[in-house]
Amino acid sequence: MTVKQLDTVPSLGTLYPKAVLGGLRKNGGDTLPDTEYVRTGVTIDPAHLAAYDRVCGFRLDDEVPATYPHVLVFGMQVALMTEPDFPFPLLGMVHVANRITQRRPVRVGETFTLRVRVRDLRPHEKGRQFDVVSELVSEDGASDEPVWTDVSTYLRRGSGGSGASGADGGSGQEPAKKTELAAPTPDAVWTVPGDIGRRYAEVSGDRNPIHLHTLTAKAFGFPSAIAHGMWSKARALAAFEGRLPGAYSVDVRFKLPVLLPAKVAFTSWRTDGTDGTDRDGWAFELWHARKPKPHLSGTITPE
Repeated sequence: MTVKQLDTVPSLGTLYPKAVLGGLRKNGGDTLPDTEYVRTGVTIDPAHLAAYDRVCGFRLDDEVPATYPHVLVFGMQVALMTEPDFPFPLLGMVHVANRITQRRPVRVGETFTLRVRVRDLRPHEKGRQFDVVSELVSEDGASDEPVWTDVSTYLRRGSGGSGASGADGGSGQEPAKKTELAAPTPDAVWTVPGDIGRRYAEVSGDRNPIHLHTLTAKAFGFPSAIAHGMWSKARALAAFEGRLPGAYSVDVRFKLPVLLPAKVAFTSWRTDGTDGTDRDGWAFELWHARKPKPHLSGTITPE
């Protein structure tokens, strides 16, 4: 594996035009690059963390929400996927799932190494999918084992697919489709403001146009701007604050996008290990508040 050391945070303002050009020249391939991006000496800015907490609904704390490091590695993910040897253009990719594992609480004041790589290109009924693996390794301890791991699964659809860049959670989700499912009775109904895409973009760096304004979202086939999928995941995780163990995994499948502004219904329940694990945990879903349309489903399991 080739290790590429990054000295600064990748500039997303430069990478997005590069992604557009890549969409014009890349025709796919059968091999993912054997490259790992690494950035050392990373610390958490308390002011940035506080801004993230406010946007996503977390309480202000020196303990970092499990979803927060995703915004630290996001630029590295985009940089890796816009390199010339990456086989697929960012345009048209769909973020279908995200699994985060926190092996212990991450806190302000620590110094970390960030690592990002891609792996496991495999068939999917609608095309091909692969994983982007990101890790947070503490530089304050003796172990090189990651204290936090993020696995984002992306789908590259076959011919006939369309959509916007899927660089962040839910960015490439397809416009809403009819479903026969019936929404459960919610624990809570949340009002999602029309500007949440712009507000989350400020803290995450993901200024994909489908999240920012109705006009730019319509250019990619959406009737209005849509919420970032990783914002939806973070907002759902915030509902469990005070009930989470120090080490756990939170696994989400992204379904239909949240069209802004919106009312969404959140529901959760305890699990007893019948999902294939021998550990109790939680399951949760996010639905359209007035229609039987699921936005995401997820599980939380202790590690």
